[in-house]
This record gives sequence, C-alpha cells and structure tokens, in this order.
Amino acid sequence: MNAITTAVPTAVPTAVPTAITTESSACNSSARTTAKHISARTRARGFTLIEVMIVVVILGILAAVVIPRILDRPDQAKVTAAKADISIIMQALKLYRLDNGIYPSTDQGLQALVQKPTSNPQPANWKQGGYIERLPTDPWKTPYQYLNPGLKGDIDVFSFGADRQTGGEGNDADIGSWAL
Repeated sequence: MNAITTAVPTAVPTAVPTAITTESSACNSSARTTAKHISARTRARGFTLIEVMIVVVILGILAAVVIPRILDRPDQAKVTAAKADISIIMQALKLYRLDNGIYPSTDQGLQALVQKPTSNPQPANWKQGGYIERLPTDPWKTPYQYLNPGLKGDIDVFSFGADRQTGGEGNDADIGSWAL
C-alpha cells in the first residue's frame, strides 16, 4: 500500500502543471494578439453617419414623448396650489361660522376673515387677530372669489383658473370648494 500512495503523488504533480502551463501560454498569447487587433480596428473605425442619425431620431422621439409631460407639470402644480388655498380658506370660514353663527355676506367677502366687518350682519364674536393671517391670491395672481349663498353649496370659494374667466376646460376650468 505504501508503494502505491507514494507513486501517485509524484507522477501527478509533474505531468499536470507542464500541460496546463503550455496551454495557458498559448491561450494568453492568442487572446492578446486578437484583443490588439480588435481594439485597433475599433479605435480607427468610429461611428458611421447612419449610426449617428439613428441615435438622433431616437432622441427626437424620446423628446417628443417626454417634453409635453414635463411642460404640463407647472399647470398641475398651480391647480394643486389653488385647491390647497381654497381648503385653508374654507377652514377659516367654518371657524368664523362657529364663532359667529353665520358666514360673512358676499359683500363682506373673504376680507371678513382678516379684518372685522363694519357692515351688516355684524359678527358677534369675531376673533381678535382674524381667522387667517392674510388672504392669498390664486396662482394666477387674482383674488379668490366668494359667494354666500353659493351656487354649488352653502358658500362657494373659487378661482377662475388660468383664463381668469368663468367656466373653461382643463387648466382654464374654475377651481372651487365644491371640488374638494
């Protein structure tokens, strides 16, 4: 048994490394030569006119799809800001009603939330300091509108939208307390 175990280890190490070394040297040499030829051809080749034109067409198609979506975002942001302002104004009007039993009249307007009204109906328990610090303007720099009684609810607070006129569609549509 001793003779077999000693013969196997000595025969295996000497034959295997020689074959592996010879094959790996040949592979490395061949791979280096091929890589040099490929990289030299690639560097000298560059891009053809057709390849450049295909890239330009693809970029044009992407721009045609993406840009309208990006340009529409500011209008959506303005509509969202108007809805947030209207919600804040409605909360202040509800507090006014809780304190005074009534909403301000249309003539008193939203200014009744900032300053105590001097016209009738006089608020009995108007809160010192007001119900809102200042009246916001809508994102299109026009004052919010107020109706008491409202056309679509007890009271209506609304913005005419981007066109600053009654009605409209899309970004020009009226934005009001009835849509919250």
